Amino acid sequence: MPALTVEEIPLGSRRMRLFAQVPWELHRADPLWTPPLRGDLLGSRVLGLTGLLTPAHPYHRDAQVTHFVAWRDGEPVGRISAAVHRRYNEYHGTRIGFFGFFDAIEDPQVVTVLLDRAGAWARARGMSVLCGPGEYSTAIHERQGVLIDGFEWPPAVELTHNPPYYGPLLEAYGCRKATDFYAYRLVVRPVPPPFLAGLAERAARRHGISTRPIEMKRLEEEIRLVIQIYNEAWAQNWGFLPLTGEEAASLADTLRPIADPGLVRFAFVDGEPAAVLGAFPDPYYALRPRHRWYGDSDLVRAGRLMLTRRHIPRTRLMFFGVRPGFRRLGVDALLFKEVFAYGAGRGYTECDMSLLLEDNHLVLRAAEHMGAARYKTWRVYDLDLDGSGATAGPG
Repeated sequence: MPALTVEEIPLGSRRMRLFAQVPWELHRADPLWTPPLRGDLLGSRVLGLTGLLTPAHPYHRDAQVTHFVAWRDGEPVGRISAAVHRRYNEYHGTRIGFFGFFDAIEDPQVVTVLLDRAGAWARARGMSVLCGPGEYSTAIHERQGVLIDGFEWPPAVELTHNPPYYGPLLEAYGCRKATDFYAYRLVVRPVPPPFLAGLAERAARRHGISTRPIEMKRLEEEIRLVIQIYNEAWAQNWGFLPLTGEEAASLADTLRPIADPGLVRFAFVDGEPAAVLGAFPDPYYALRPRHRWYGDSDLVRAGRLMLTRRHIPRTRLMFFGVRPGFRRLGVDALLFKEVFAYGAGRGYTECDMSLLLEDNHLVLRAAEHMGAARYKTWRVYDLDLDGSGATAGPG
């Protein structure tokens, strides 16, 4: 078998286009695999996107990164990134390096050389643990994890999809489970469950709860409110890192073309912001590559999305949070009921509820009470780099 070689590609290199192209070569035969637009990674002036793999992205103000591509006989057979996120480590008081953008053929040798290089790079920068895969890192609001069950379902927006062999190969290398994330699938019926309507009505009456949809005309101000609620609501969760305004704006730019304001709602208790729930029509429904003669350029895929965006039947619940002082008041029931009813009226037929932490029992029970069923699991791994036994652990 021809020898493996590994090429390091630094941030800002013209070779980053090749790094972004590797999964297109490896996953062409998988009819469910769905990547983000290339502009989400490499930037696009036409689509107004600042690519995550470009120096201009705000992620790189707080991080040092590099990238590796494995080659065999002139063909790419795998890729990986390595990152040290200074703000994450300062926030948690850790020495965690991250691996991400992980893709490989089913070959333990390829996985070994990629993780060897990523681990050595992180170790040389004083890191004691390697955690991943994510995009660059595994902060809770980033695309992350290896799919370990639910391979028969297509991914929703901002979620990963990979062959079944990824998890076993990472574990064979020595990676250990750090945490699991779940996705629940909810079939949207014409009316909300009766118990939900009752809970919502009692909560609104007893606690002075009011709600409203997001106002797209003043989106910047609304994003600041989302950040305020999110950063308080998620502070104790695994992998949490406070969301910055620039990170939220970057995600908003990605989702703005397909946003349905009725699916994003705020709740207030006596006029004070208490909770936010955000669901979005799933653009991956239209963005899945077709591998036709005319190609799958961003313009082709984005054009298909624009033609079908008002007819997308699936939504993804991307964020939901209740500030600590307002929990167990029924705020969640009221928001779920209103968004459920709105979605049914607009013709949405199903909702992907993810990524839900395996130990967030309050949210998991709420999903199950609404009739949702778990249908996917993703795993994040860690790897001891210095023999200390350190782990990524809870955030």
